[in-house]
Amino acid sequence: MSEPTGAVPDVVGRIGERLSERYRGIFNAQTVQAVVDGSYLLLARDAKVTQFLPSLTAHFAGDRLAALARADGLVPSETPSVLFVCIENSGRSQLAAAAMRAMAGDGVIVMSAGSQPAVRIAPAVAEVLDEVGIPVVDEYPKPLTEELVRGAEYVITMGCGDACPVLPGRRYEDWPIADPSGAGRAGMRVTRDAIIAHVEGLLAEIRADRAGRG
Repeated sequence: MSEPTGAVPDVVGRIGERLSERYRGIFNAQTVQAVVDGSYLLLARDAKVTQFLPSLTAHFAGDRLAALARADGLVPSETPSVLFVCIENSGRSQLAAAAMRAMAGDGVIVMSAGSQPAVRIAPAVAEVLDEVGIPVVDEYPKPLTEELVRGAEYVITMGCGDACPVLPGRRYEDWPIADPSGAGRAGMRVTRDAIIAHVEGLLAEIRADRAGRG
């Protein structure tokens, strides 16, 4: 997955400077800026973000750099990591990511992405999660990138076909959960409950895997 090219505004350079300080001694400034520039262009092009693009760029680039650092063994991490992927990263993968964060807390690094990301998270997602006391905070649809896959131990796909790269050393699962788009609030609740059940099972497996390694 190559980085897109194009012009970026001055604020993207300032984001790169801040992240270069955060990752000093891990990545050089050129690597960080390339990831930041690419993140801005991916969000503007693939996710079609139109609001708060600079702040979302900082968030997305930070996630990608963190995943890359884990994948390359540049930072120590004993915490398991999971990537949830669906087509638009606006429904199923957001439901799964929110459920895992609520259940696992800091015990699991959680990421999500979409093969064809939407402009925004479906409003019903936050509504049906709120009904069971699970928040969706500071989340947004984001493109699937190779760093996110490389930085995950568990890659969970839902309806995105072959879009997700298959890399060695990762555990892949495809959950047969239908896209709830157009199914209304009742349909979203059914999807939510199915995903929560799957997440509970996955979390139990992750904990069992960790206990076995101990």
